[in-house]
Amino acid sequence: MQLSETFIHPDWPAPAGVKALQTTRSGGISAAPYDSLNLGLHVGDDPVRVNRNRQALAPFMPSEPVWLEQVHGTIVADADAAACRVHADACIARQRGSVCVVMTADCLPVLLCDEAGTVVGAVHAGWKGLAAGVIEATVKAMGRAPQELMAWFGPAIGPHAFEVGPEVRATFMAHDAKAQEAFIPLGTEGKYRADIYLLARQRLEALGISRIFGGTFCTYHQKDKFFSYRRDGVTGRMGTFIWLA
Repeated sequence: MQLSETFIHPDWPAPAGVKALQTTRSGGISAAPYDSLNLGLHVGDDPVRVNRNRQALAPFMPSEPVWLEQVHGTIVADADAAACRVHADACIARQRGSVCVVMTADCLPVLLCDEAGTVVGAVHAGWKGLAAGVIEATVKAMGRAPQELMAWFGPAIGPHAFEVGPEVRATFMAHDAKAQEAFIPLGTEGKYRADIYLLARQRLEALGISRIFGGTFCTYHQKDKFFSYRRDGVTGRMGTFIWLA
């Protein structure tokens, strides 16, 4: 199988000039437990193998992506001006050929673009960053009316696998009581199952973004296709890329 055959291409009505791809765990050279297309340098994998995995993606995009040092915060990097290894959890670009990327292995990757194809963004939305407002910060940085934007959800841990404590539910409900719809009580030790896709959808809709696509994956249960930190502990990272052509 060729590397390109392992990619997921977002199914959304983005303008022709908006290009995006989602990697899976397949198609690289990393050994277990990072097998095989691990793109994360921070997870304990052989950096030579990781860099070769990253280099293998070069033919599919116009420039070196802006690789972020993700910290579960709300800082938004500018791919048009940033060097690599920026401490941020989202990235935007307005210039053609600037490549945004976020890495995940259960957290939710969110891609954004405007209907005119003038600005794109990629968001790393783990529950902490999502609750803190990383989506809102990215939309603000894009500088477009929310009604002009659309979003695509990449692979994240599904609602039947994401178990959280009551403090997570309380954090989201403190922002919006409607968030209770995303939590199902388990009846043991106050735990809940959380729907991170729904939580992100609520944040987008509250901003006025109604065109939302994707969100049908589960990194935890689809072991052959995706890395999952919750499932495996030590594992690789996938990349979600977007740029203007």
